[in-house]
Amino acid sequence: MKWYEKIGHQLFEPNRNQSPGELIFFKIFELFILFYTIKYAWEWGIYTQLRNNEVVLPLGIANYIDISILFQWNLALINAATITLLSSIAFARMGYKWFYMVVMILLHIQYVARFSQGEIPHSMNLIGMSVLCFAVGAIWFPGKKQMPRFVLGSIIFFIGLGYTSAFIAKLIGTGIYWFDGRHLWLWISEKSVDVYSTFGYYEPNFLQELALNYLPVASLILLIGWLTELIGFTMWWKKLRPFTTTLLIGMHFGITLTMNIRFDSFVMQLILIGFPWYLLIDKYVKTTPKWVEKLI
Repeated sequence: MKWYEKIGHQLFEPNRNQSPGELIFFKIFELFILFYTIKYAWEWGIYTQLRNNEVVLPLGIANYIDISILFQWNLALINAATITLLSSIAFARMGYKWFYMVVMILLHIQYVARFSQGEIPHSMNLIGMSVLCFAVGAIWFPGKKQMPRFVLGSIIFFIGLGYTSAFIAKLIGTGIYWFDGRHLWLWISEKSVDVYSTFGYYEPNFLQELALNYLPVASLILLIGWLTELIGFTMWWKKLRPFTTTLLIGMHFGITLTMNIRFDSFVMQLILIGFPWYLLIDKYVKTTPKWVEKLI
């Protein structure tokens, strides 16, 4: 067996028997993605409609089409309503095969309409990537065993790849001295402006004060986070996944404490995807409920 085939077996586990806990967890996870898909669609749509700004920096598909049309005639809200309807139908498996793909395209349009107007976050990208995995799974892996395995396995693959790629991007962009604590000083200072403008005051917490007062501490904080990103790809191996996930979650809490940057949906998705919750469900559920069977 070649190395990439071994990784495929770790991610998709084709030889493992399917259990009730796996199917129940898959629908719980899909509900989580459905909730945030609808939440973001409306948040972005309402912001776009209320601000009604010009395109400042085109993103994604906005480089090829005039996305400013969504600023008019309540189209951003209509798009949000369409996303809500189609994603709900896809979740209920009512002729859903192509619906997730349409949802992904519409969600991308909603995203670029919102963030072509200003600051671009990446804390929401994991939800969009998950919708893409559901879209591919629904079309090309529609079986009751194939789709859950493909969707969850591919999401884990891209999460691991994303974190390790982030390490490499920092190395290419800044070099080996990326973890210089002075960089953290700069980022703490920049985010303090955001906090001050939002709340009218800013007071650094204990960890921030420690990092600002001691350069080695600031450098160590960045180094730990950077090395944690490096091992992101180890999520591909089932036995290592819970440990890697725990380190990544800890890294995100560190980012929040030092730079006031929150990754709420990101962290919640890590918690869901990084641990074998289906084993816990299997301890209490021995047969798959009929309503779950109908919704897979």
